[in-house]
Amino acid sequence: MINIGEVRETNAMIEQENLDVRTITLGISLLDCVDSDLRKLNQNIYHKITTIAKDLSAVGAEIEKEFAIPIVNKRIAVTPIALIGAAACKSEEDFATIADTLDRAAEAVDVNLIGGYSALVSKGMTKADELLIRSIPAALCRTKRVCSSVNLASSRTGINMDAVRLMGEILLLLAEQSKDRDSADCMKLVVFCNAPDDNPFMAGAFHGVTEADAVINIGVSGPGVVKTALERVRGESFEVLCETIKKTAFKVTRVGQLVAQEASRMLNIPFGIIDLSLAPTPAIGDSVADILCEIGLEYAGAPGTTAALALLNDQVKKGGVMASSYVGGLSGAFIPVSEDQGMIDAVQAGAITLEKLEAMTCVCSVGLDMIAIPGDTPAASISGMIADEMALGMVNQKTTAARLIPVAGKGVGDTVEFGGLFGYAPVMPVNPFSCERFIARKGRIPAPIHSFKN
Repeated sequence: MINIGEVRETNAMIEQENLDVRTITLGISLLDCVDSDLRKLNQNIYHKITTIAKDLSAVGAEIEKEFAIPIVNKRIAVTPIALIGAAACKSEEDFATIADTLDRAAEAVDVNLIGGYSALVSKGMTKADELLIRSIPAALCRTKRVCSSVNLASSRTGINMDAVRLMGEILLLLAEQSKDRDSADCMKLVVFCNAPDDNPFMAGAFHGVTEADAVINIGVSGPGVVKTALERVRGESFEVLCETIKKTAFKVTRVGQLVAQEASRMLNIPFGIIDLSLAPTPAIGDSVADILCEIGLEYAGAPGTTAALALLNDQVKKGGVMASSYVGGLSGAFIPVSEDQGMIDAVQAGAITLEKLEAMTCVCSVGLDMIAIPGDTPAASISGMIADEMALGMVNQKTTAARLIPVAGKGVGDTVEFGGLFGYAPVMPVNPFSCERFIARKGRIPAPIHSFKN
């Protein structure tokens, strides 16, 4: 039974501590839409999305009204389009027409974003995979809601370095084509190692082929709630610290569980997973970096940061799995620079660097996320940064990612404004030494020996 004290506590979390359901993401399989005729394929895709998702936005609004729980985004994730378009698409432009269709469908059902303009190429690229990847600049340039992701590596297969090299080039094309908007198209593209099939967060959401025909996934976020809870135990032992984080994560996840059950019932679509990720926003008090400072650091990036983040991530997951039987997706602490005011402050104070962010990737969710870098960074250096992130995920058997923004026409010391949830970011310096000969090698880096389990 829920008592009045718990009701008041939850209300305070929402009203004062930035607790929200970051997203209801409806995953939709497009496997039954496949057709060798491109026109028919696009018709099938549009019809299926607009039929299954027709009530998603209205249901989200009704849940918000009934329970007074903010739901920031309503989103859709679809089967990776490289698979769906393989039979019909013979050119980059053919694939880009599917992006147009996804955008129209997302607009028709009034969702914020649609993910799944994606390819899974951790071991090699088919012709369709390569065509889709090369079409990403055109697709993201002419759509408003479409998000793209590419899985470049896995712990079982290694790192596809040909695809890593190509993604460095693609990012620079994206940056140049949107230079009048601070290279904002780059924000809609992320690359992964070990991408999960059930991630509700953009830009990395797609509906994996292991999933049901349609499924509801919920992303919950509450860094402000965790920080407020830790303020009450300032100076206490690590045992008290860990228990406080764990109990708070439990309460936050229960809010997500409630929303998930209601959305599933009202839409008559199965519930998939709760993704309990401490995903920050630019709002004051909604920062993962501020949690690290509350734990005892002067700034994120100070000595001890990786240990503090490891503690936070682990206790968040322990609390979450006690609150729901189906915790999945990414689940943990996000450290995007532009979306976290505390991280921005740390960069501007000189407390945190790209190298420290890379080290923090080993113990948190995702990785080098929403990082603005100079627009004249060579493609090979961008690919090298991506390769480093892929290696961390491959060897540690965890999901890692990179969402890098080479801002055309801007350099270290400049600031870029993205607006809304994306916030703003200082342009960070990149190691000036070259890795071009390394990136120029063809083929893949093989999986580590501990992947050989059968």
